[in-house]
Amino acid sequence: MQKKIDKKIAILNVLKEQTHPISSARISQLLLLGGLDFSDRTIRFYLQELDEAGLTVSSGRKGRRITEAGLAELRSSTIRELPGYLSAKIDEMIYRMNFDLPMRSGTVVVNTSLVDPHQLASCTEKVCRVFTNGFGMGRLMTLLGPGETVSEITIPKGKVGFCTVCSITVNGILLKHGIPMTSRFGGLLRLKDGKAFRFVEMIHYDGTSIDPLEVFIRSGMTDYHRAIEDGSGLIGASFREVPGESRQRLINLSQRLEEIGLGAIMELGLPGQPLLEIPVSYGRVGAIVVGGLNPIAILEEREHRIFSRALAGLVEYDKLFHYEEFPSRLQKYL
Repeated sequence: MQKKIDKKIAILNVLKEQTHPISSARISQLLLLGGLDFSDRTIRFYLQELDEAGLTVSSGRKGRRITEAGLAELRSSTIRELPGYLSAKIDEMIYRMNFDLPMRSGTVVVNTSLVDPHQLASCTEKVCRVFTNGFGMGRLMTLLGPGETVSEITIPKGKVGFCTVCSITVNGILLKHGIPMTSRFGGLLRLKDGKAFRFVEMIHYDGTSIDPLEVFIRSGMTDYHRAIEDGSGLIGASFREVPGESRQRLINLSQRLEEIGLGAIMELGLPGQPLLEIPVSYGRVGAIVVGGLNPIAILEEREHRIFSRALAGLVEYDKLFHYEEFPSRLQKYL
């Protein structure tokens, strides 16, 4: 997986230095000058995936050029090479968001995917079922049109920005209410009868530079189709901890978050007791939090290659809408 990412980054770096579109053959020549020997066929394969993700765009016989989303991906990949970047990014976004629960206003952290609106339209029913079954972060989302931005990501022509609330938003809200939540790892959660059963894969946040759910989705390791069909399958979730004495307060806050469409906690353990066989530190409580990128994984499972970024930026809460409005709101972009 990392080798594939590195090859795509190498191609994007070549395109970044060009002032006009260039062919796959020319890309191969320039890569060879840098000591990288890719066949034309390999480059064409990756260019097709980069096109589908909105990172490059074809100019016909003239070749390819990099898009704004591609430039944002390059900037992000450069930063993410630094050790501990993801943990630092999480802390930064928690600090920057300013959502006020009593007032139901302020900013929340969102994930953003760049998607062909027609591909998205073909999957609307199943995307909504991910939310309906409780396998998405809350019940809210938003759509962005070409030219609109989230942080450094600009939605390119021919794409829409599919934005879901990032589960790190829960950390930020709890912190503002005096409950520090520690994110331990992101993983693939096996379901049984629609309930959390056990983690089968996990990536610790302090040991990665890429969001775990991005990795699992891109690698084709999820199984949301089975999850929405019969309550089995594999979905993205994270394991977090809070102080044991805050358990009841957390339950109360979770109910309030559920009421406003930001519910995300699937399971909550007991102080000092393992949760789904995951040991918990003395005096702490384990919590299973649903992944915010989960709904868009349906498209990846249908082999629609898309660009997704967790912790993409901040969006005002009042710009979010209930997922049931999603099919009708998408029509304006078709």
